[in-house]
Amino acid sequence: MIAVPAGVGGGVLFVPIVAGFFPFHLDFVRGAGLLVALSGALSAGPALLRSGLANLRLALPLALLASSSSIFGALLGLALPVAIVQIALGILILGIVVIMALSKRSEFPDVPRPDALSTALGMHGIFHDPAAGRDMQWKVHRTPLGLALFTLIGVLAGLFGVGAGWANLPVLNLVMGAPLKLAAGTSGFILSLVDSSAAWIYLNQGAVLPMVAVPSVIGMMLGAKVGVRLLKVLPGSTIRRFMLVLLSLAGLRTLLKGLGIWS
Repeated sequence: MIAVPAGVGGGVLFVPIVAGFFPFHLDFVRGAGLLVALSGALSAGPALLRSGLANLRLALPLALLASSSSIFGALLGLALPVAIVQIALGILILGIVVIMALSKRSEFPDVPRPDALSTALGMHGIFHDPAAGRDMQWKVHRTPLGLALFTLIGVLAGLFGVGAGWANLPVLNLVMGAPLKLAAGTSGFILSLVDSSAAWIYLNQGAVLPMVAVPSVIGMMLGAKVGVRLLKVLPGSTIRRFMLVLLSLAGLRTLLKGLGIWS
């Protein structure tokens, strides 16, 4: 319910919370985290597309690079020692909290003119915001930078099993200039492509434990359907504040656990 309107995917909440407060091996948590993020994205994806909150032309080029690089990230994550990954995960989660707290998102960013690449890829259209009751013509810019950042996002998504929504949204909104709700919806749709690539690596290596993954996936799919409805009517700031508190606690716990201070 929280992940979809926040546009971050369930993995970024699931992995640090479960890794920090439950005694499962980190590989199992990361494998389940990717499936949780993937299930939420798949559950919400059709509704996002039908409602116009996600755009295929905007999503597909970015998802292609991110899904390819997520395979490398997953292989790297399984090869590294658990303590190193856990410390890095804690630092990453706390870094995400800082970035989200300091970033000034814009409902309708000003994009003076699209770049040549976004024009060639057809990254433009008309977006209807049900809450505001208005239509607006949108376009994006700085597309080459956005493609490079999504490649890096894919590596981190596979490495830590946290999905990619936490970074998708600010890149789409702040870097490329997509409207905030369109960026949140498209971010959720991109997750379904990126996380599926990395999830296969964890499945192939036996790093998915059904007792962790199955109930989490069921809960995520049910919550995502509610989250799509909340995205239409709920102020983003309310969800954002609640999520920052959760991530701060989980990130600090994961970092201390990796350092052996709080086990």
